Amino acid sequence: MELSNYSRIFKALSNEQRLKIFMMIYKNCSTEKGDSIKAEFRFKEALICDCMNLSRSTVSHHFKELQNAGLITCEREGQTYRCHVNEDAVQAVKNFLS
Repeated sequence: MELSNYSRIFKALSNEQRLKIFMMIYKNCSTEKGDSIKAEFRFKEALICDCMNLSRSTVSHHFKELQNAGLITCEREGQTYRCHVNEDAVQAVKNFLS
């Protein structure tokens, strides 16, 4: 992974609200052992807004930033998000920091 990719990831995670959102997704979305199937994390946008006292436009912005950094993939279905953590990006960051 190039340094510019790491820079984009760290920039996305440098925002406390985005970091909280990413950790919420990461803790609830795990890779199944021995499979290539990744669990998904589904939730309503209003839930994040209420939990973090943020507007919907702010939550949407944070999701776009996390996606642009390559940390998550997200599909929106009405007011529900279906998210997957990019385990390759997480592993790359772990390797970078060790």
